[in-house]
Amino acid sequence: MMATGIKDKVVILGMGCSRFGERWEADVEDLIVEAYAECMKDAGIETSQIDAAWLATAKDELHAGKGGLPLSFALRLPNIPVTRVENFCASGSEALRGAVYAVASGACDIALALGVEKLKDTGYGGLPEATRGVLNSMWWANYSAPGAFAQLASAYSAKHRIPAQELKQAMAHVSVKSHENGAKNEKAHLRNLLTEEKVLNAPMVAEPLGTFDCCGVSDGAACAIVTTPEIARSLGKTDLISVKALQLSVSNGVESGFHTWDGSHFLTTRIAGRKAYQEAGITDPRKQISLTEVHDCFSITELVTMEDLALSDEGQAWRDVRDGFFDADGGVPCQIDGGLKCFGHPIGASGLRMTYEIYLQLLGRAGKRQTNNPSMGLIHNLGGAPHQNVCSVAIIGNL
Repeated sequence: MMATGIKDKVVILGMGCSRFGERWEADVEDLIVEAYAECMKDAGIETSQIDAAWLATAKDELHAGKGGLPLSFALRLPNIPVTRVENFCASGSEALRGAVYAVASGACDIALALGVEKLKDTGYGGLPEATRGVLNSMWWANYSAPGAFAQLASAYSAKHRIPAQELKQAMAHVSVKSHENGAKNEKAHLRNLLTEEKVLNAPMVAEPLGTFDCCGVSDGAACAIVTTPEIARSLGKTDLISVKALQLSVSNGVESGFHTWDGSHFLTTRIAGRKAYQEAGITDPRKQISLTEVHDCFSITELVTMEDLALSDEGQAWRDVRDGFFDADGGVPCQIDGGLKCFGHPIGASGLRMTYEIYLQLLGRAGKRQTNNPSMGLIHNLGGAPHQNVCSVAIIGNL
């Protein structure tokens, strides 16, 4: 008997999200409880009804620990299984995948996924430095995230023969658009409006990426409670948001080990996206996807991802970005909540934070940011570097 996927086998019962930012006044437990309290109120259940939980943290082992105890302690969970997961910057989506697959398999009725990270207390201006180890000896030596993603921009520009200044202008529009959206979001960290002139004239970090092409560093938490459609209806839920697909693709070294990859795109995004579309029954994503939250750690990442997800034709995303196709009033709005650009990137929380926004949009509860009658949303969460990474693509929609 062949696998049939998880389409419509799992629904989101409730979601919650903390305010993101420099949360000096809050510790990890405070952030967990802040997100969880909103989620539980939305779900309308008791903690005693949760059968299993997944906790995502990536860098914050000092504060959140390596196991599931911090989540169980903070929420006084009823001695249920708690699994701590980490998958680079896709850790939040990995927690959601664990919870969703557990419910879809029939292993439990109600599951919790929560991601949290408290990066500001680590003392680093960016992500905490990697230490010695097997992976670091492979490719972390002399690595910097801006440097790696700057190479993505250069490769994309060279492959499609895009003049450097025109690509920079398109990247600037990505940041300006996201800040226009994020300014309307009370939970976002960075809410100042930008102009393309300010972005283009900002200090350079790694050519062609300037300061405003890079996302910030924040503290935050987000969570989801998932169950079956039947249980959700028995609890009185009527507007159900269903998981249509949740796919994960992990690099195997081909990108950096051979000459089959030109450096201009994300191989894992193309694979995970293709599988997610197949699972969800989507044949024309540009027409069928209502809006997206993608992993905009850098402006070029968002731009290139539009092609990898078949939302733009090959070599044309920079034109679509420039023409406003991904703006709030465009064909497929992207980062309607402000994205990583405005929320920053507390690693364990980001994938669930993206899902939270799409969930609100589908329910018509996004306030000033609300788009017009969305029916299907996509969440893209990427971890690692262009040449070696983990990619999660989830699709959720009305049931």
